[in-house]
Amino acid sequence: MRSPGRVVVIGAGMAAVRLAEQLVSAGARSITVLGDEDHLPYNRILLSAVLEGTHRAETLTLRDAEWYAAHGVDLRLGVRVLDVDRAAREVLLADGDRVPYDRVVLATGSIPTLPPIRGLVRMDGRLHERVHAFRSLDDCRRLCAVLDRWDALGVTTERRAVVVGGGLLGLQVARALGVRGVRTELVEGGEHLLRSQVGPQAGGVIARELRRLGTTVYTGARAVRLGETDGPEGGRGALRLDNGYVLDTDLVVLTAGGRPSTALARRAGLTVRRGVVVDDRLRSVDDERVHAIGDCAEPPGLAQGRTSGFVPPAWEQAGELAVHLTGGEAGYTGTRSVARLRASDLDVAVLGDPEHAEGQVVEVTNPLAGSHRQLVVHEGRIVAATLVGDLSRIGLITQYYDRGSVLGPGEPGALLMADRPTRPAALPDDAEVCACAGVAAGAIRACSSLEEVRDRTRATTGCGGCAASVRQLLATRPSLVPAKGSPS
Repeated sequence: MRSPGRVVVIGAGMAAVRLAEQLVSAGARSITVLGDEDHLPYNRILLSAVLEGTHRAETLTLRDAEWYAAHGVDLRLGVRVLDVDRAAREVLLADGDRVPYDRVVLATGSIPTLPPIRGLVRMDGRLHERVHAFRSLDDCRRLCAVLDRWDALGVTTERRAVVVGGGLLGLQVARALGVRGVRTELVEGGEHLLRSQVGPQAGGVIARELRRLGTTVYTGARAVRLGETDGPEGGRGALRLDNGYVLDTDLVVLTAGGRPSTALARRAGLTVRRGVVVDDRLRSVDDERVHAIGDCAEPPGLAQGRTSGFVPPAWEQAGELAVHLTGGEAGYTGTRSVARLRASDLDVAVLGDPEHAEGQVVEVTNPLAGSHRQLVVHEGRIVAATLVGDLSRIGLITQYYDRGSVLGPGEPGALLMADRPTRPAALPDDAEVCACAGVAAGAIRACSSLEEVRDRTRATTGCGGCAASVRQLLATRPSLVPAKGSPS
């Protein structure tokens, strides 16, 4: 192993922690992680599960404080980075401290942007008291506190919320509020839901499923103004749309609008388009000692001006960078992209970029059953896929997608037309189970408990979509205890 020297990671999100884990596994010994939040690094993808009430906030912690201390990782929380002094190879903190580095990694993620809605912000610069952003653990806790207060007061009138944004996060928040008993409406400015990931047919199926679950959906409409109404309940917010509709609401939750956090990179004189431009070693094109991973990075393999925005590419980048920093051969091609919606009673998975991938489209849609299945096939290989409503074949399709397996002419259609199996087929050891961490069934079977799976493989610590499969594999794992009467 080649020592990377002093590695300073700016940001303490999921990509940063994954990098620290991989560097520790490779034997690196001088790692500093700088985070601006006061909390231990946590799983941001599962915040909606906390809002829904199926997870406790503390279960989102990726590693406890003892882990960082035991492995010599200098984790500094609640610190603000002012600049990267590339000439002196130092990171400058707001408290005046300077942290020297041999390699610095930008893992600053993305930052929310406020949609242009009049009335969101008060004259003093604060958000309207009915308005909540939903990006951080603090945001989630504030919103949970409102719902808990309503529950404690035993409010008898129907409570209403509007979610602005029909992307993955917006859908998850809308479902979480619905599960908590809040009458929820969702507003999306595009012509269909999940417009960055799926086409109109899939978006239409998702919208119908949301309506079936009690959420009203407005697409092709933008919120333009937040005002107030008077009423017997003491008044509500009034969110006006550009189509003339006015939605009475007690809460407005903002999930639309976000951009890579690149201000630090710009101040350091690095090339930035949408994200920090890096090469296939995830090095800045301006400075080989500066790297970028995750939502703030713009690596090769993505269309110009785009960043990934998902956990699997960020974790893959972290793994590739750890290999590179410790002397191994690594090169990031940007080929892996798997997005999974984590929301009760709403199953969606997207592989690759179905809307822009080149190839022949094979699809089956059944709006009555709430399902849409689409494969994009190029030269016999699955290059992208969309699955809505039935994910029973997601493991097999992901396996073909990752391996680039060449399928026969009738196989793509057979994959989509196959009925949901009455009994799950036994997965081979090399079948992928966790798309976020790239963990196969054999690695899960080698563990004796869910805690060991999380610690050794990091499966279930991403989007959480593989949790049921992991538990099933553990439950059917052959016992290692000798049967009575058999030789030990």
